[in-house]
Amino acid sequence: MHGEYKVPGGKLVVVDLDVREGVLRDVRVAGDFFLEPDEAIGAIDHALEGTPAHTEAPGLAARIEAALPPGTVLYGLTAEGIAIAVRRALAHATDWTDYDWQLIHEAPQSPALHMALDEVLTDEVAAGRRPPTLRVWEWADPAVVIGSFQSLRNEVDPEGARRHGITVVRRISGGGAMFIEPGNTITYSLSVPSALVQGLTFADSYAYLDDWVLGALGDMGIKAWYQPLNDITTDEGKVAGAAQKRVVSGGGAVLHHVTMSYDIDAGKMLEVLRIGREKLSDKGTRSAKKRVDPLRRQTGLPREAVIDRMIGSFRGRYGLTTGAVTEEEMARARELAETKFGTAEWTARVP
Repeated sequence: MHGEYKVPGGKLVVVDLDVREGVLRDVRVAGDFFLEPDEAIGAIDHALEGTPAHTEAPGLAARIEAALPPGTVLYGLTAEGIAIAVRRALAHATDWTDYDWQLIHEAPQSPALHMALDEVLTDEVAAGRRPPTLRVWEWADPAVVIGSFQSLRNEVDPEGARRHGITVVRRISGGGAMFIEPGNTITYSLSVPSALVQGLTFADSYAYLDDWVLGALGDMGIKAWYQPLNDITTDEGKVAGAAQKRVVSGGGAVLHHVTMSYDIDAGKMLEVLRIGREKLSDKGTRSAKKRVDPLRRQTGLPREAVIDRMIGSFRGRYGLTTGAVTEEEMARARELAETKFGTAEWTARVP
């Protein structure tokens, strides 16, 4: 069995192993990490040898840490990362490069249609009718997108939304509200087979699916990191938030979508969203302006250039061919936009 895991902000860990009579055998840990002293690698392999195959990642990490020689230093590597690679091997997880990725980057769409496309395309990936897909959104209208479980009245000021011509929609994933103005945000979705995140906890899958973005931002001179559970942040503030939805039908799939702040009008956002003092305090800030630090200022690049560099970074890592939403997919999405995502019943399902 073979498992791989890229440690967030670190290096690649590769584990090869067998399972015989319910325990790990012939364990070999490798990767492009740094480790001192040399004998520590043998100690790690030995610590995992004979471990019951049902042992979860925390138990595996504890065995590794207990076996490390005194003074061991790990560079780009953690005991937790090794443990996750083991679990991914046992779960027969796939890797990014096992797939032929498709890019969808089309004309601006309405907020309700974007919500519907996320559901339809992820269902198609789960059914095996569509390859894993990176979809970059373009917005036709300003919007507030609330999480699946958020209260509409608690999150949105209806008068502020009307005054600024904001459409309010509800997505299928959890998490918090997103304030959108065309040209001022960068939004994308990953629709991926469940096998890509096998062996990862729900929290670990966020970091795993966000790692390529951290690399893309780094190429643009931005030192960014994953902030649990679902934020991407820099020394100057939060730049993005992510959300996920799991699909269990067919072969299973995960929808992972991210909104990045390019040039948010924080004053207008505060007139539309009811951002409570408790939430702002929890983030350690006094104003929403510090929470949505624009990428424009940090990169000095036009929004289109940032998107092009992100796409180029993904293509360079994993390969990416340009595709499109099929006629059948679009027909289903338009129907869902009309019957579900564009209805008051769905938007206000949590009043």
